[in-house]
Amino acid sequence: MATAKTYDTAIIGAGVFGAWSAWHLARRGQRVVLLDAYGPSNARASSGGETRIIRMGYGTDEIYTRSSERSLAQWKSFFSATGQPLFHETGVLWLAGEDDSRVRQTMATLKRCEVPFEEMDKAALERRYPQVSFERVTRGFLEPKSGVLLARRAVVAVVEDAIKTSVDFRIALIETPKGTGRLNDIKCSNGETISAGQFVFACGSWLGKVFPEILGHRIFPSRQEVFFFGVPAGDERFAPPALPTWLFQEDEYYGMPDIEGRGLKIALDHHGERVDPDTQSRLPTAAEAEVVRKYVASRFPAMRNAPVVETRVCQYENTSNGDFLIDRHPEMENVWFVGGGSGHGFKHGPAVGEYVSRQILDKAAPEPRYSLATKETAQHRAVY
Repeated sequence: MATAKTYDTAIIGAGVFGAWSAWHLARRGQRVVLLDAYGPSNARASSGGETRIIRMGYGTDEIYTRSSERSLAQWKSFFSATGQPLFHETGVLWLAGEDDSRVRQTMATLKRCEVPFEEMDKAALERRYPQVSFERVTRGFLEPKSGVLLARRAVVAVVEDAIKTSVDFRIALIETPKGTGRLNDIKCSNGETISAGQFVFACGSWLGKVFPEILGHRIFPSRQEVFFFGVPAGDERFAPPALPTWLFQEDEYYGMPDIEGRGLKIALDHHGERVDPDTQSRLPTAAEAEVVRKYVASRFPAMRNAPVVETRVCQYENTSNGDFLIDRHPEMENVWFVGGGSGHGFKHGPAVGEYVSRQILDKAAPEPRYSLATKETAQHRAVY
């Protein structure tokens, strides 16, 4: 017969938000169990890719610049303590077209937050990065201390360290909790019952499936295709330090240099079609591949005929405006929603985990932008 075990906190979802929440709570002496239906940073998860950008720039959204700063410090400290070099300081290059307001706003925020950056006009960009075509680009700036996290491996490392600290881990599918008031326990697919004082649902794109009445129309999982192009043999122009991570919001494209021989990574940041994270096809479409191939040829002339050496299809779990969702369930007093990464959340894992621990243990003042009340049923993206 299955037996029940009582924890201070049960966390459902072992992506970057759930992993870091478990890590922070355990470090503060909490008895924590972490569950995931498929495993930490699995192939279906939004946290499951090889690489993710960590940048400080967020336009006027200083809240996310500050969060990125705290998170990068924690990522680096964690990697140093565990001996895992999973951050690459490639630098992050921001590019502006005719409308450079976003870049100007971002630089103003970085200056206020004392984040170092180097501004460049088009001529300076062309001198620094001759392997790049800066057609339609008017100016840019470089965040030299930002870069790339090796995402999948980083999340696994956090989970493994949390387990070493005291966290219990389960691969299990849970039954959707029902009722109102206080949740006492959850039932797992293996027959186990888990009792806890607090329940944190950090299950990303699955939030809408677990809580359909509340979040089914407030979390928008979108299909996102990513392509890796093989660089020419013996050519170091597309690897760091010669090429930084970059983004050009006017085109809605971003990319990363060739890291660990994976190839030049390119993706379109435009929100794709809405999908089910359990069942969507993980194969890229020929139409999207052709569009991205043409873009690579135009932006990186030497890569015109480069082969696609790897692909990935994942998903964003978008909120209506791109702000995170970190708030209590409106009818279950000890149930928390933690998600809404919206395509930019991975980098913030440490800060989100710290925020969750303070909400639960310290009853810290909540951030209004993270509230459920601000999440609408129609999308109008405001955070990039």
